[in-house]
Amino acid sequence: MTEALVGEGRGANGAALVEMTMQQAINRALDTALREDPATLVFGEDVGRLGGVFRVTDGLQAAYGQNRVFDTPLAESGIVGLAVGLAMNGWRPIPELQFDGFAYPAVDQIVNQMARMHYRSRGAASMPITVRLPSFGGIQAPEHHGESLEALFAHVPGLKVVAPSDPNDAYRLLLQSIRSDDPVIYMEPKARYWDRRQVVLDGARAQAADTGGDPIGASRIARPGRHATLVAWGAMVHRCLRVAELAAEDGVDLEVLDLRWLKPIDTDGLAASVSRTRRAVVVHEAPLTAGLGAEVSSLITERVFCDLAAPVQRVTGFDVPYPAGPLEPQYLPTIDRILLAVQRTLEF
Repeated sequence: MTEALVGEGRGANGAALVEMTMQQAINRALDTALREDPATLVFGEDVGRLGGVFRVTDGLQAAYGQNRVFDTPLAESGIVGLAVGLAMNGWRPIPELQFDGFAYPAVDQIVNQMARMHYRSRGAASMPITVRLPSFGGIQAPEHHGESLEALFAHVPGLKVVAPSDPNDAYRLLLQSIRSDDPVIYMEPKARYWDRRQVVLDGARAQAADTGGDPIGASRIARPGRHATLVAWGAMVHRCLRVAELAAEDGVDLEVLDLRWLKPIDTDGLAASVSRTRRAVVVHEAPLTAGLGAEVSSLITERVFCDLAAPVQRVTGFDVPYPAGPLEPQYLPTIDRILLAVQRTLEF
């Protein structure tokens, strides 16, 4: 498994604090899941001997064998179909779809089988499947290698959708997803794979099937503030944190809310934050029209309309196909675009 970790220490409850990248944190979570439960399987394109295109599964096949960590044909519909059949027979599959843009051929299996089987069987069949999906942009990859599909999957009843923003959440949210008996789309922000932070690895907190006591669906305040709330997920959380740092130089105190779970959404946490700051800017990489930001904006309006001092602003990608290579920086929400939205909301 991926090692070369530095900065180890001890935190609360004797938990190990280890500095690692998000890629290493996901690898360690998969190792933990495979070690804990012999019914856990990891499979997908090149996840075995190669260790994945991003080396997220590096070393797992050597540690657990080809029967538990194995390569599949280049057939995303077959990968998810295999996961559904395995789940129906008592296994806990963790399939990887190598890039988000490759998920489209698997949508039929995800929507019509994985998401519905528990409902269709009146609860007789559980679907403890966690689909790992390297997602979003920021690495200037070729066409079909960068997408933002959260609205598509969040719209499907029966699915849970989660997008971590840092290594610690990547580790803990993945374990929480794997231990759930419901199907989860686990969206890994490719641009943050090499982000290095401290991760809580063991002790009472890390052994719990949640994220430090947070239930499934809980958001987190990444930075407290009082003048406006920036709502984001995945890699955009870090862009919003940078915006908050720049705004603070001009005396503007911005709160950054990391939504984390995109289905279910933490409506109470969202409402509490915006009720305090009275202004909200929602930031995401997906196109504007019918993006998840529209749902977030609607929830804010429904819950705290009387507390709002300004209309909710959205800063998103554009209504064009996700661009490849050098055009990507022009598509993604920039610091300047987010700061402009903050300025607009503060003018009310």
